[in-house]
Amino acid sequence: MRSAFKHTALLTALAAPAWLLAASASALASGSLTGGVSGAQAPTPSAHHASHKAVATWFGPGFYGQRTACGQLLTPSVLGLANRTLRCGTLVTVTYRGRHLTLPVIDRGPYGGNGAQWDLTFGAARQLGMADTARIAARVVGSAPNTPTLGSPPPVPIVASTGGISAG
Repeated sequence: MRSAFKHTALLTALAAPAWLLAASASALASGSLTGGVSGAQAPTPSAHHASHKAVATWFGPGFYGQRTACGQLLTPSVLGLANRTLRCGTLVTVTYRGRHLTLPVIDRGPYGGNGAQWDLTFGAARQLGMADTARIAARVVGSAPNTPTLGSPPPVPIVASTGGISAG
């Protein structure tokens, strides 16, 4: 009997973090976790798989060289998006015309007054083939630590060239 209890307790302990992760993702997807404040009701674990269609715009040239609300320096190559309620670092998979891209929330917005729920960086819009305001599918898939380089392309390694001369 004692070993059965240990086995059940172990399974319960292993299952609990998975449910909590699913619940957190669901809360993010529904927008009930905003700025670190949780919603009043516990979300259903299966709700985080749902994607929703929404209007999206893109931003960029007028903001290059400025810091986003989450602290990143905006350049043409930064891949990210803005949302008014999701926490900085929330990862969202965006689909537009069959192209998929997972992007971090790096800014607040949109504020264009046209009903858009998402504002993609120029780099993200370009990779998705989006030229103007468009309807996209969006799904919260997780989170990443918010750092000043979140959304920036990985650095290109510098390779020293010896011009064909051996160093030894």
